[in-house]
Amino acid sequence: MSRSRTNTPADADSGSGADTAESDSGADGTGTARSDGTGADTVEDLLRRHAPQVLGALVRRYGHFDLAEDSVQEALLAAARQWPAEGTPANPRGWLIKVAARRLTDLLRADEARRRREESAANLAPRDSFTAPPPGEGRAPSDDDTLTLLFLCCHPDLTPAAQIALTLRAVGGLTTAEIARAHLVPEATMAQRVSRAKQRIKGLPFVPPGPEDRDRRLAAVLEVLYLIFNEGYTASSGEQLHRADLAREAIRLTRRVHLLLPGEGAVTGLLALMLLTEARTPARSGPDGELIPLDEQDRTLWDRTAIAEGTALVEAALGQGPAGVYQLQAAVAALHDEAGRAEDTDWPQILALYDLLVARAPEPMAGLGRAVAVARVHGPAAGLAEVAALADRLPGHYRIDAVRAHLLEEAGERAAAREAYEKAAAATLSAPEARYLRARAARLPR
Repeated sequence: MSRSRTNTPADADSGSGADTAESDSGADGTGTARSDGTGADTVEDLLRRHAPQVLGALVRRYGHFDLAEDSVQEALLAAARQWPAEGTPANPRGWLIKVAARRLTDLLRADEARRRREESAANLAPRDSFTAPPPGEGRAPSDDDTLTLLFLCCHPDLTPAAQIALTLRAVGGLTTAEIARAHLVPEATMAQRVSRAKQRIKGLPFVPPGPEDRDRRLAAVLEVLYLIFNEGYTASSGEQLHRADLAREAIRLTRRVHLLLPGEGAVTGLLALMLLTEARTPARSGPDGELIPLDEQDRTLWDRTAIAEGTALVEAALGQGPAGVYQLQAAVAALHDEAGRAEDTDWPQILALYDLLVARAPEPMAGLGRAVAVARVHGPAAGLAEVAALADRLPGHYRIDAVRAHLLEEAGERAAAREAYEKAAAATLSAPEARYLRARAARLPR
């Protein structure tokens, strides 16, 4: 499986590749993402937040992951049609559970073995496992259900590729096409992967993992959360640069995992990385939605509360055992966020961190980030040499052309830079990135 996007944290604030070295990943940098059911949430926010909880409730009660997911999707579609016109119910989760359960029950009634399966599932379920709370009242197990669903999707019987695909589909709410683009594979291939994963976990008990397999599944869970955040922080396609719903959900789930596992350095590092990256969101785009690169952003707009929290988490993470990928990327992000001006950035220290990072995780996107750091420390020609060495590992990927274009422009090779910008713009599926890259190209001679 390609991990090219997974291991670079939303690495294109600028689209030019100038920010590839900043370990851009994400989290709820504002600290204000809502997780209650207040009227300030949009219908889309409510549906995305409650969907994994509803799916968890159905799987825990009935099993049948694939049928349960289909039923939840139908309930979500019904809500998307009805709630804007008729108003949001006082208990959105309860409404979704009721509608989804009714659909799932209809599907199960068509099976002659329905009664035996329901009785077996009921014997395993806690007494109140499927009782919707009163309007306005929450219940703690709902979040636990989401985490249990996360770990179920990352069951060791699944390949890593299947774990990530299924979790993004069931918990993250990404479409099959979005997941395919994030993993650089055809949509049909991803659809087959998700389908096989559902069949593989069919019949598995809906219970949290035991200590013996928790660690094996935690790494996959964190990678999934990272990918969800990346897709939210810099959408891989479409007109939007930032998908706040996905970024918030990734941060919410990562916070929950950190609450349960506060001593895990990787979890702490990932949460820090998300917070430090999402903190820059208010400055990433202009009034017309245009992309603003990191070195041109108004840093007074950055969320200093989130930066302070993220920096404290980085310090904690680095004290929780040997520094791993997330801790190192978070440390890079902290160095960017601590710089009051772009020219104050401690690039030698960032390069030293990238040297450690590529030694631990020799992924091409991490190498591309290091190439930018090399250029900042040793000049654009040195950076271009590093980019050239990565060309065979990222064939046809627009990011490598974007970085090359930026460095060529810095080196004074303006015609070649324009050609590279145009090539990158033609290859990206993100409209804001494409507009930015074309604008950069338009300033240069042919």
